[in-house]
Amino acid sequence: MTARIRVAAPLASAFALLATPLAAEEARAPMQAEDLVTMPRLGSPTVSPDGTMAVYSVTTTDSETYARSGQLYVRSLADTDAKPVALDLKGSSTSFGGDGWLYFIAPGEGSDASQVWRAKVGANGSISGKSQVTYIARGVNGYHVPRDGTKIAIWTDIARSCLEIDCDDSAKAYAPGPGDGRLFNSEDGFFRHWDSWETPGTYSRVFAFPLENGRATGKGIAVDGPLGAGGPSGDTPSAPFGGGEDIAWAPDGSGLYFAAREADGNEPHNVNFDIWWSDLSGGAPVNLTQANEALDMLPTPSPDGQYLAYVAMARPGYEADRQVVMLRDLKSGVTTALTQDFDRSFGSLAWTPDSRWLVGTAQDVLDTPAFRIDPRSGEVERLDLMAGNEAHLGNITPLASGDVLFTRDSIGAPSELFLSKNWEMAEPLTQVATPTIGKFAPVVVERFSFAGANGDTVWGQITKLEGHEGQMPAILYVHGGPQGSFNDGWSSRWNPRVVASQGYAVISVDFHGSTGYGQAFTDSINGDWGGKPLEDLKLGLAAALERDEQIDGSRACAMGASYGGYMMNWIAGNWPDRFDCLVQHDGLFDMRSFYYTTEELWFPKWDFGGSYAENPDSYERWNPVNYVENWKTPMLVIAGEKDFRVPYTQGLASFTALQEQGVPAQLLVFPEENHWVLGAKNSLQWHNTVFTWLDRWLKPDE
Repeated sequence: MTARIRVAAPLASAFALLATPLAAEEARAPMQAEDLVTMPRLGSPTVSPDGTMAVYSVTTTDSETYARSGQLYVRSLADTDAKPVALDLKGSSTSFGGDGWLYFIAPGEGSDASQVWRAKVGANGSISGKSQVTYIARGVNGYHVPRDGTKIAIWTDIARSCLEIDCDDSAKAYAPGPGDGRLFNSEDGFFRHWDSWETPGTYSRVFAFPLENGRATGKGIAVDGPLGAGGPSGDTPSAPFGGGEDIAWAPDGSGLYFAAREADGNEPHNVNFDIWWSDLSGGAPVNLTQANEALDMLPTPSPDGQYLAYVAMARPGYEADRQVVMLRDLKSGVTTALTQDFDRSFGSLAWTPDSRWLVGTAQDVLDTPAFRIDPRSGEVERLDLMAGNEAHLGNITPLASGDVLFTRDSIGAPSELFLSKNWEMAEPLTQVATPTIGKFAPVVVERFSFAGANGDTVWGQITKLEGHEGQMPAILYVHGGPQGSFNDGWSSRWNPRVVASQGYAVISVDFHGSTGYGQAFTDSINGDWGGKPLEDLKLGLAAALERDEQIDGSRACAMGASYGGYMMNWIAGNWPDRFDCLVQHDGLFDMRSFYYTTEELWFPKWDFGGSYAENPDSYERWNPVNYVENWKTPMLVIAGEKDFRVPYTQGLASFTALQEQGVPAQLLVFPEENHWVLGAKNSLQWHNTVFTWLDRWLKPDE
């Protein structure tokens, strides 16, 4: 159930750190839920072609209305002492084209439809030449401009039968009328996905246009080619989480690389994305990775046009396989698995402007650092760009100067922008959230390891308020995925700092199946959902209590979402006497009904060795519903009605089971939320409800 897959290998030792480096000269109030919800958020930066300035967005949330708004800033990279300057531009999805113009998406003139605009921007905040680039009736979802600035690629939702952007193919076989019922055919594949019902025959598709005087002209060239000519019929970018990383221009602007998966009846069972090449002739594109029946993604051509780097998995049908960096010689077609012998899974790729190095990110135990990859030898070097822990690095952008721009966040603090000169220790360039986070009482994050199931080394973290006096109850955090991690990174949803700020010690354990420890460790959960992971959680909780005598193990609750929610249901039946309460969010309750109502069927088929009909014993062995008679622990159940990954009826069923067993319980249902809680007001309600529930069982006398 992971959205993107990133795995890596272990560090040598555990150590403690202050998650907030500010000295507590005076008493500061602990962080609250409203502080988390209204925290300013840094967006992804874009860098000018000459590497002298970066533009980024900051999203703020009004503390009274909880309405969110964005502001664009420009920041000089040539002068590290310069201050960011607010831009008098309203837009999103900003990127510099190779022509030096700043492109962005905003409503079109006299229309609500999103269009591409451009403007000239100076490091001093000056703006000139603002103009609308596209005039697409159906609106633009995203775009890319090549280095030479002579073309633009846009993507929008349109019927696969359309070869021109102004095509009006309004036939909707799924809605034949006269009523409002949706009619789906079994050969159409997904009928709903993540949080939306599908529209068969309509996909996110890429069209290329020439740019003349800053305006897209003509009717566009469909890069996937005519229907039935051999090109793919599927979404680019991939739905629901794909973005601009799925599409890349050739350095000379002669064509486009893009990733797509076939949207046929096999799509719910299939993770076989391929990378295609379109020469913009209007004909069928060429499948460059047809020989690999597993995932191929992140097309990343070298600036000199010699190579195409991308990531590939090896096992069809497995969404959490290792992503190996591949290198294709574009002249000979010879492809090399650069990182085949390096047990990490790369989640991002970028070339240095001179085509000398590839830089990628991959989880490494509890960090997500950057690695420098030599395209000639495949040698991989972990970069040391931050003093202390790397925590979570992202948006890696190598500059022509030899410097590297990136974002960094941690459990202690949200994302900020950093600049590393000559691959050395980085300096912060922004203080988007740092002043706000510095107002709150700091937390301490301690990493620890222990012997888990099979004697394997398992890692965890303890997050608690710094300087807290006296005992504090324990909260066992269980991550989702299950091929995932509660690593050292900031989260606007499951945030250890804000929970610890309520006076709890948050203990997270990266049980067998977690990412960041090599592929064998990730694979070890397959067919063993309630086995080794539960043993690791038991041993990890015991190790944390032994390590830190301040944690009161006699007062403890556990909480988790998705697979973590499954584990709450599993704990309720298989470790029923340990916890004072449970918080179960979007958790799997009945594996049989889950299989027949979820949408991405490749996931349970891999983890349980086939479909339910093919291998029912595997599903039933780890099925929480089979242990309902043991349930006695009070449970808060949370679900989103638009969750199609783990349908909210799983939550209703678990709540019914709690009622029938006479177990104290509450049910919180969000009509407009999916597998996550994204709305500001809903997030605040989520946190307040959870904190009230925890206090009820862990602090009854307060």
